[in-house]
Amino acid sequence: MLEAHHFPGPLLVELANEFISAVREGSLVNGKSLELLPIILTALATKKENLAYGKGVLSGEECKKQLINILCSGRWDQQYVIQLTSMFKDVPLTAEEVEFVVEKALSMFSKMNLQEIPPLVYQLLVLSSKGSRKSVLEGIIAFFSALDKQHNEEQTGDELLDVVTVPSGELRHVEGTIILHIVFAIKLDYELGRELLKHLKAGQQGDSNNNLSPFSIALLLSVTRIQRFQDQVLDLLKTSVVKSFKDLQLLQGSKFLQNLVPHRSYVSTMILEVVKNSVHSWDHVTQGLVELGFILMDSYGPKKVLDGKTIETSPSLSRMPNQHACKLGANILLETFKTVQRLLKAVQPLLKVSMSMRDSLILVLRKAMFANQLDARKSAVAGFLLLLKNFKVLGSLSSSQCSQSLSFSQVHVDVHSHYNSVANETFCLEIMDSLRRCLSQQADVRLMLYEGFYDVLRRNSQLANSIMQTLLSQLKQFYEPKPDLLPPLKLEACILTQGDKISLQEPLDYLLCCIQHCLAWYKNTVIPLQQEEEEEEEEEAFYQALDDILESITNRMIKSELEDFELDKSADFSQSTSIGIKNNICAFLVMGVCEVLIEYNFSISNFSKNKFEDILSLFMCYKKLSDILNEKAGKAKTKMANKTNDSLLSMKFVSSLLTVLFRDSIQSHQESLSVLRSSSEFMRYAVNIALQKVQQLKETGHVSGPDGQNPDKIFQNLCDITRVLLWRYTSIPTSVEESGKKEKGKSISLLCLEGLQKIFSAVQQFYQPKIQQFLRALDVTDKEGEEREDADVSVTQRTAFQIRQFQRSLLNLLSSQEEDFNSKEALLLVTVLTSLSKLLEPSSPQFVQMLSWTSKICKENSREDALFCKSLMNLLFSLHVLYKSPVILLRDLSQDIHGHLGDIDQDVEVEKTNHFAIVNLRTAAPTICLLVLSQAEKVLEEVDWLITKLKGQVSQETVSEEASSQTTLPNQPVEKAIVMQLGTLLTFFHELVQTALPSGSCVDTLLKDLCKMYTTLTALVRYYLQVCQSSGGIPKNMEKLVKLSGSHLTPVCYSFISYVQNKSKSLNYTGEKKEKPATVVTAMARVLRETKPIPNLIFAIEQYEKFLIHLSKRSKVNLMQHMKLSTSRDFKIKGNILDMVLREDGEDENEEGTASEHGEQNKEPAKKKRKK
Repeated sequence: MLEAHHFPGPLLVELANEFISAVREGSLVNGKSLELLPIILTALATKKENLAYGKGVLSGEECKKQLINILCSGRWDQQYVIQLTSMFKDVPLTAEEVEFVVEKALSMFSKMNLQEIPPLVYQLLVLSSKGSRKSVLEGIIAFFSALDKQHNEEQTGDELLDVVTVPSGELRHVEGTIILHIVFAIKLDYELGRELLKHLKAGQQGDSNNNLSPFSIALLLSVTRIQRFQDQVLDLLKTSVVKSFKDLQLLQGSKFLQNLVPHRSYVSTMILEVVKNSVHSWDHVTQGLVELGFILMDSYGPKKVLDGKTIETSPSLSRMPNQHACKLGANILLETFKTVQRLLKAVQPLLKVSMSMRDSLILVLRKAMFANQLDARKSAVAGFLLLLKNFKVLGSLSSSQCSQSLSFSQVHVDVHSHYNSVANETFCLEIMDSLRRCLSQQADVRLMLYEGFYDVLRRNSQLANSIMQTLLSQLKQFYEPKPDLLPPLKLEACILTQGDKISLQEPLDYLLCCIQHCLAWYKNTVIPLQQEEEEEEEEEAFYQALDDILESITNRMIKSELEDFELDKSADFSQSTSIGIKNNICAFLVMGVCEVLIEYNFSISNFSKNKFEDILSLFMCYKKLSDILNEKAGKAKTKMANKTNDSLLSMKFVSSLLTVLFRDSIQSHQESLSVLRSSSEFMRYAVNIALQKVQQLKETGHVSGPDGQNPDKIFQNLCDITRVLLWRYTSIPTSVEESGKKEKGKSISLLCLEGLQKIFSAVQQFYQPKIQQFLRALDVTDKEGEEREDADVSVTQRTAFQIRQFQRSLLNLLSSQEEDFNSKEALLLVTVLTSLSKLLEPSSPQFVQMLSWTSKICKENSREDALFCKSLMNLLFSLHVLYKSPVILLRDLSQDIHGHLGDIDQDVEVEKTNHFAIVNLRTAAPTICLLVLSQAEKVLEEVDWLITKLKGQVSQETVSEEASSQTTLPNQPVEKAIVMQLGTLLTFFHELVQTALPSGSCVDTLLKDLCKMYTTLTALVRYYLQVCQSSGGIPKNMEKLVKLSGSHLTPVCYSFISYVQNKSKSLNYTGEKKEKPATVVTAMARVLRETKPIPNLIFAIEQYEKFLIHLSKRSKVNLMQHMKLSTSRDFKIKGNILDMVLREDGEDENEEGTASEHGEQNKEPAKKKRKK
């Protein structure tokens, strides 16, 4: 065949036909002979003469094209598909011929065995160098995306064949191989990589999920290993993630969109599926996953501020797209690095048996302990404490006895041999010796140690003697042993003075707190077991000594006066002097010690009246200091006025204290409890500390004190606290409590309500999966015997029960007179209702009932409190958008606002409507006006999102002319919904734009929203410009919308512009002569701010009219007949006005002439104002 190019043309045609017939009929003996066909076709293409082919005459090139077309349109035997595809790489092909071959090979995917597809893909990628790169990539991605979807749905027998029945691992291995083939091809042909990015970016125009699937995402992540495409791919994925979360946010918050857009999987879900699939030897994907995870966290994570706290302090922020993207980044990394857990499990036994590794680790930690950097020292302490928790000494209590839940970072390996246990004890005592040296370092290092000892003790109970002795010796340095000496503690020794710099050296309050908790745990857990085993009492001497010291400190603290601490009212507490800083430190130490002693005495009280009197005395000492600090800080107006130190009371104690104060009804306890209950200040303090703990949980995700890092224990304490606060608030209403109230500050009932509001928010933020359990815990009637029946009660039903209690409270408040209305309580109640309503299923009757109730409250109650009005209306809108679109509601509210504020034309009398009584002269503007404009913006955003989706679909469909003619019908419901939304919204703006709004934010926001309205109308017109070619016209309802905009919006927009400019002009005239210069500057700044959006609005209107003209021409419908000519807004030099200005300028040699000129020129639009 080397001489094939010398063969005559007819012979070559005949030979080629023989081969093609053999392929079509399946009569090939083996594929070897196919190696000759490329030679024949290549030789045929070189023939210049005309050849007889069929009934006509064709050139050699045309014959080759015809033969390839016939070959690709016939049947290919499955076993020869790879060879046939490979054959074409040796044939010179035109772009059209390459497309024939690619389409044929792609169509064979579904007919082949799974293992045969990777070599076929390889041949296709080789062939793509000749052209049709886009078709090759689209075909491969589409096939495997559909295959993945079908495999996940566990369906078989589809047109994709029985490949789906293969094991998941086999499918993933095949996909991994194909991804490697594609990445290798891209390295050789960068144009293929550009085509891949172009293809996947094109799908994002209307919908971020288009073209993206777990397979395509895995492919993109593998491409990140090619440096040229790394940044582009990661940017594409980052943008897709955020866009996907924004889409999800829009859909979840709008019933209107949910009815129009079907639910589909999101990019975040696909990425996590890729993480799951990557265990099947997808090493080439892992690197990209890690980079993507870090990029998402870095780009969208909370940013640090000056005091080290993060910006994210509100639960609402955690639901924003950026926060979701950051959380996804964290999840990607967590799921990708699950192997870290296995690594820790593997390394810890090595530390137990390898002396060299253990010695190396200790050496590193010891060096860090004496490093110059404070963070290095703290890291060393953390490392030592972690080792103490994990190297259990023989005889220590088991984890179940300690009731301690373990995280994977605390994994321990039980070593049963006596040698290892003894070695562990020696190792731990060596570490304890190192940690004792930390007690001479900075306060932050000591603090970390005190906070960690309690956990170590519970994990390694045999270290109790060493730990307690260490704490005891440390305490004795600051304890006055003489029983009659006041005060009992050496506060001066706790403070470090270096020149003019004063700082805390010993956190004595935290030392006592650690001792108190360790002592309580030891007495409750270890001693009972020792008594059973009848061990000697010598080992218990340390706890008796500590008990005696705490008892002595308590008695002497009660006897001590503030003068004994040199902290009376006459003391200096300013932050600008050394003595003031020192006194502040001492004051906080004394307050902390009082709190620790309160908890200690409560734990040993056994409801003794004397002990409760001691507790109250300690509290009074705490309160006196607290009052002095607040008073001094308030006068000085320093940051200390708003600063509150974290309470040293444990959350468990706060829960127990609230329970006995408010719910304990045991007869034998009443006399002693009456001591604490007699002090409303103490009860208010207890509730305040509960609020502080919940706020700390919301801000940091944990609380201070024992079990503060244990989510289960925190949740249990939250349930107990909530149950008590709920009972107290509903049993003793605020109105009843405040009627006989003499003390300043919030009432206990109001504090309870504030606590409930914070807890409901925190539980939804951190314990969403436990909502059912939380609500069940609040039901005080829930008995153990009824638990099985109550298990069937849904979250919605339980939530509705709680909602009814707060609804009754709000109705009672609203029934009072305006002057007796407690706005703080009402605001908290609405916030609680808002939080609880999020737990209702939107399709449930309870949700509809909640919406109806809220709407009724807004319609029937008129209150002038702006904050209450705003929160109630926000609740109404948040419920309404999940039921149906709020455009009708917006229209009704705009009519009410127009009726109360009057018309921009003073000669027009507006007919007052009264849809909602909550809209009155006081609340109409700016409160409700800004609120409805904000909601209108959201509606416009939803409509704009839908239009963008439609445009994206049209862009993709126009590629295929056949598809475009068939896909106009499915979009009709969406188009109709868009037009209806805009039509109703247009009537809303029609009302507001004629309303005499006060100068300020209302005018500014309305002008900006009108601009958005016209921008959205323009986007819709441009969409119809795209589709009217194929559909043959525009819908009638679109014509009506254009007519409505021309008659009801554009004319009044220009009137409103004139109204705003005339107000600005009158402000200039009245402000120039009479007002003070500073006032004039402020007024002028407001004028400039209000008039700044006017040019943007005019441009938006003109753009809308411009594209209407284009649409009129294309659709053959005269849409401009409904539009009146726009007001002329050009700038002309008018002689008479110029002369007048110049005369005024001559009379007053100041800058007033300029303002006068500005004011006169603004008169022009006012002359064209039409009366109604």
